[in-house]
Amino acid sequence: MMARLAPLAALLGAACASIPPPPPVKAPAGATGAFAALPVASIDPVPDDWWRLYESSELDRLVRASLSANADLRVAYANLDVARAALRQARAARSPQMTVESALGIDDPASQPSASSNVPTTDYDFAATASWEIDLFGRLRAAATAASADAAAQEAALDGVRLAVVADTVLAYADLCGATQGIAAAREVSAAQERSLALVTEQLQAGEVSPLEVSQAATIAASARAEIAPFEAQHANALYRLAALQGRSPAEARAFSIDCAAPPRLPKAAPVGDGAALLLRRPDVREAERRLAAAAARVGVARADFYPRVNLGGALGLLAGGFTAVASPLVTWAFPNQGPARARLEQARATERGALAGWDVAVFRALREVETALAGYDAEVRRNRALGAASVEARAYARRAAARVRLGDAPGLLRADAERSLANARLQQVQSDLQVSRAEVALFRALGGGWRSTASVR
Repeated sequence: MMARLAPLAALLGAACASIPPPPPVKAPAGATGAFAALPVASIDPVPDDWWRLYESSELDRLVRASLSANADLRVAYANLDVARAALRQARAARSPQMTVESALGIDDPASQPSASSNVPTTDYDFAATASWEIDLFGRLRAAATAASADAAAQEAALDGVRLAVVADTVLAYADLCGATQGIAAAREVSAAQERSLALVTEQLQAGEVSPLEVSQAATIAASARAEIAPFEAQHANALYRLAALQGRSPAEARAFSIDCAAPPRLPKAAPVGDGAALLLRRPDVREAERRLAAAAARVGVARADFYPRVNLGGALGLLAGGFTAVASPLVTWAFPNQGPARARLEQARATERGALAGWDVAVFRALREVETALAGYDAEVRRNRALGAASVEARAYARRAAARVRLGDAPGLLRADAERSLANARLQQVQSDLQVSRAEVALFRALGGGWRSTASVR
């Protein structure tokens, strides 16, 4: 008996040794430490609920509303349920399978000429069958491992959708607030230009200026009025985006009451953490790593097809009035024609190589996006400060030019030029304020923040 089992034991040892564990995932050497020594960033860890750094209850309410009703999130939850059901199915395949069957038959004597009785007879059949595949070579174990990795990858994909929903909500809120600020600034500039035009028109009637000054003032006033419409369109667009993120129709957005006068800004340097934490936090990197683990496990599934499958089966029941018990072990082995199994193994290995390349792509994309977002954020903050200084100087220029024109020391064109410079400086600063907020959102999106604390929202 032991001699007969020796070849089977040898096959078992070879198969178990041939199913490799998923390759370890390590961060590249350059992914540790702070990303960049910039004044706008700190090495503090990225908070899960990063949008609360803005200290805005209105923004927090909008984010929660989006997370509770977003349509893309409902799709992601459904996909996660599918993956978890597949995992339960793969695990259940490793357990014995039981089937119960029953039947009731009535024999009509008229249909049987040789019957000695005219009384119908009734047959009761009842059977219970059981089968169990003994996972000698790890095929079912590897399939369950692959299904578990698939479920984890889908969970990471769900985290990615959450991150996108949060970032899109914050960005839409920033656009709305920036548009509100822009509308107010553009209207203020337009009103000032209209007053200047009225004054120059009065001076023309008094013979103090020529039509040239009036034409220039009218041009500046018309240009200032034209700046209002784009901000109004941006305001409406932001409302529609917020409605869509909350699973509501654009018509409902018109009834939104959102009070904000300026885009949100971080009160201190943005926490960016380090590269090693980034690779553990970014949903796309975690998803790629789990896809790689699933592909590696499926190589084990394909390799196990080279070895026999052993099924233990049996039946117990009452058939045609008699008790029956059957036991039937079954061995299935595709030998010597193993061409299909070799093709499946090569497919699994190619899929694994592709998953490994995909993981490399996800890692380097994550590092590149964070560095790019940091550089853009730092540049826009410096630009915003310079525009703030330019606005201060433009106000002083306009004030001094107006004083000189009133005293008769300078022509009216000087004041018109100064007012045009002031209007441009103020509108550029308003637009830069919005770009700073957008850069902050882009940075947190690249950092992968905001997925853990929302796991219970469904």
